[in-house]
Amino acid sequence: MNEKIIEEIVREIINKSGISLEGVSGDQGVFERVEDAIDAAYAAQREWYIKYKVEDRRRIIEAVRTAARKNAEMFARMIRDETGMGRYEDKVIKNLAVIDKTPGVECLTTDAISGDSGLMIEELAPYGVIGAITPSTNPTETIINNTISMIGGGNAVVFNVHPGAKKVCAVCLQILHRTIVENGGPENLITMQREPDMEAVNKMTSSPKIRLMVGTGGMGMVNALLRSGKKTIGAGAGNPPVIVDNTADIEKAAKEIYRGASFDNNLLCLAEKEVFVMEEAADELIRKMREEGAYLMTAEETERLLDIVFIKKNGEYSVNKKWVGKDAGVILESIGIHNMDTRLVICQVPHDHPFVLVEQLMPVLPVVRCKTFEECIKYAVIAENGNRHTASMFSKNVDHMTRFAKEIETTIFTKNAATLVGVGIGGEGHTTMTIAGPTGEGLTCARSFTRRRRCMLADGGLRVI
Repeated sequence: MNEKIIEEIVREIINKSGISLEGVSGDQGVFERVEDAIDAAYAAQREWYIKYKVEDRRRIIEAVRTAARKNAEMFARMIRDETGMGRYEDKVIKNLAVIDKTPGVECLTTDAISGDSGLMIEELAPYGVIGAITPSTNPTETIINNTISMIGGGNAVVFNVHPGAKKVCAVCLQILHRTIVENGGPENLITMQREPDMEAVNKMTSSPKIRLMVGTGGMGMVNALLRSGKKTIGAGAGNPPVIVDNTADIEKAAKEIYRGASFDNNLLCLAEKEVFVMEEAADELIRKMREEGAYLMTAEETERLLDIVFIKKNGEYSVNKKWVGKDAGVILESIGIHNMDTRLVICQVPHDHPFVLVEQLMPVLPVVRCKTFEECIKYAVIAENGNRHTASMFSKNVDHMTRFAKEIETTIFTKNAATLVGVGIGGEGHTTMTIAGPTGEGLTCARSFTRRRRCMLADGGLRVI
């Protein structure tokens, strides 16, 4: 079909949908009303799916990577300034990781069976328009990652970003939007509402034009999406435990745990949140972590900090969000310890301490001494709380690693390295910011945002044998 016929087909489909974009325009994908953002994305997706080839997707995604790479440092600086969380240098690394290691169309593989009864192919087709909720902890990283994966799968995306990072998200989306259009793609393939709110999320989940919801953030948000009745991919919270047994390389364990738990002030849901160490290895592990630069709090300092960075209500502890993602030195200043140049604070606590059981998203790492390996597993499983997100272990005992992996059942399980390697930051495999443990998709990529379609050619057609 020639270009004119294709355009007529796209126009007819849009007209039948009842969409009118007359008089409605976005600011490079940023709209005042979510309804307009949805309608514009719906029109763009029909064009993207019918008019563009997979090779066009590949070419445009590469242009998106190039544009994002040029702006990675600016994104990192803007995130730090707007949210007040994390570390600039680590945010650059996160942005570059999703830019360079998020798969595009290369993971969209076709299955085929040829036999006397015909030819069968199963291919990965788009859902249509995806509604994507993004967090303030990894705002541009999630937008870039989701954009590459979702448009790679042939979809359009309407983002509802976290209000605490709305400015940098709008800038990021506009840069990616402009890049898509300048490289021949349709306008409004990615959109967002300028002022994000829960009403917009409700309109997204109720819109028949949105076929799939994707949530990256807390479990409350994921559960709300699951209750909406809309097909949902949910990336929820984690509280990743680390076990260090009596066979571990303690020096390496200390280096890697320090690196992972302090990275971007522990904002990643997959970052090490608590350590369970066998008694005979505990003293050396703590000593080595202090050599790496960790500050070890006394028991009295630990309890003083608990009263500051946590809120206790009706006997339940929750994180005081004003301290999320703050520098370790700033956190120590809150209890009167000044001018401490460290990236990580550690403390020795019992297994049922709030620092262990509640996900903090702060560079404060509790260490729990355990008498046996069985105790390590028992308390680690309790702390992980069934999130099935991430866990790690330092050991030279394969049986120990195998047993813990089976007991913990997490989506990511790393051995003898920081959990960062589990998303390809210094490790093998692709990178994603949407780790869908609750709904089972795991580390998402373009394939995750597609549905399988089977096509049949009967009567042995195309066979040459």
